[in-house]
Amino acid sequence: MSILNYGFKGSIYEMIFHAGPVGKVVLLILMLFSIISWSIVIKKFRVLRKVRKETKKFYEVYSRKEGLANIYAVGKNFKNSPMAKLFVAGYNELADIIKIPLSAEQTSDEKKMVIDSLEIIKRALSRTTLQEITRLERAIIFLATAGSTAPFIGLFGTVWGIMTSFQGIGTSGSASISVVAPGIAEALIATATGLAVAVPAVIFYNLFVNRIRVIANEMDNFTLDFLSLIEKNFIKK
Repeated sequence: MSILNYGFKGSIYEMIFHAGPVGKVVLLILMLFSIISWSIVIKKFRVLRKVRKETKKFYEVYSRKEGLANIYAVGKNFKNSPMAKLFVAGYNELADIIKIPLSAEQTSDEKKMVIDSLEIIKRALSRTTLQEITRLERAIIFLATAGSTAPFIGLFGTVWGIMTSFQGIGTSGSASISVVAPGIAEALIATATGLAVAVPAVIFYNLFVNRIRVIANEMDNFTLDFLSLIEKNFIKK
């Protein structure tokens, strides 16, 4: 890195252009972190929007209580709703136990069927809950990684740049502000970039974790409600 090639008034683009190989590699890594992080953020917002939209529609059908088979026929079309997937998984197990066809025409005969235990259905619901939470959490761990490592990567670039600047000062034999300032400013770009990558990543990571926690709680509540419905209508007294 040459600290004498440009003045302190050089733009950020000029500083990046004149950065040394290590500084450019650091900035490239941080840029990749930023691109991946924002891609994950955009994708997760789309996924969570679909989850909210389809879950709302499913609840509208479920709340009408027009027969489990009817709810199943509608719910299996909601591929992004965790609650719909819970219902479909539970109903599939129920249908397998009592050997009824999965069709809306079976609604009138559902209450005539009885089962001995809810354990198999509980396991199916627990398995589906775990799968859905895993699906929703997929990739957001990268946001946590970016948030925790990007500042240190940027700090490394800064330390390296300052070392190079002082080496240049020793070589030139001058320590005036016009000589020192450009190199220090160039080095600090790495730290600023690291923070620019880390702060949004941490914010959105916490946001997504909170939203997924809310969805997990809703799934637990729906599981209890669904099991209560099954117990009321299908468990032997």
